[in-house]
Amino acid sequence: MKTLVLIPHYNHPTTIARVVQTMHGFGLDVLIVDDGSREECKPVLQALISDGIRVLYRPINGGKGAAVKTGLKYAEENGYSHVLQVDADGQHHLDDTPKLLAAAEQNPEAVVCGWPQYGGDAPKARLYGRKITDFWNMLHTWSCDIKDGMCGFRLYPLAPALSVVREETVGDRMDFDTEILIRLYWRDVKPVWIKTPVQYAADGVSHFNAFADNVRISKMHTRLFLGMLRRRVDALFGKGRLKP
Repeated sequence: MKTLVLIPHYNHPTTIARVVQTMHGFGLDVLIVDDGSREECKPVLQALISDGIRVLYRPINGGKGAAVKTGLKYAEENGYSHVLQVDADGQHHLDDTPKLLAAAEQNPEAVVCGWPQYGGDAPKARLYGRKITDFWNMLHTWSCDIKDGMCGFRLYPLAPALSVVREETVGDRMDFDTEILIRLYWRDVKPVWIKTPVQYAADGVSHFNAFADNVRISKMHTRLFLGMLRRRVDALFGKGRLKP
């Protein structure tokens, strides 16, 4: 198992260094995919480049999902088998990284996901939004197997993740994390869940656009719901077989 840490980055100059240095401290190679950040971020990113730490620059902001897709292709080209996705804003409890790695060693064909445990600092709107997504994910999978579809702290087996990206529709922005997880589930790449606390700093920077991203997420759930119905109909009429 050869794992690459992939950090999609967009305008987080105050937190990116700590995240990169922490992850590199676990003996892992790190790739930062900068998604068209402001010019003042570039010196910060350039200063991080060293043996085992690389930066790719996307000239135009395409979204978190687009940045992750760029990183997945880089991982394939450089011989990695797994990709550990980490957000650049420092909200994840990075000390849980060895737990994700150990779970992946035991389940190399699974996607190992952080299962967020929220404290009192979590914005109520985020919690409500997640509950809505949890409801839709139960419909998409006919199960309670998806504990959280939106956490960006997860470890993918590279080959199936790339197959989904190349063969199916997966959103390029805040819809990415949920959509790829559901589509992997449909391909029998099941999740393993690791409980991990999430922190929300009072001065934290969020790039979630309440209107545009909620519209994208609604369209994503519509795509997935229709896909679920199609799979059920195909299975009913013998055109396919639903795996458990």
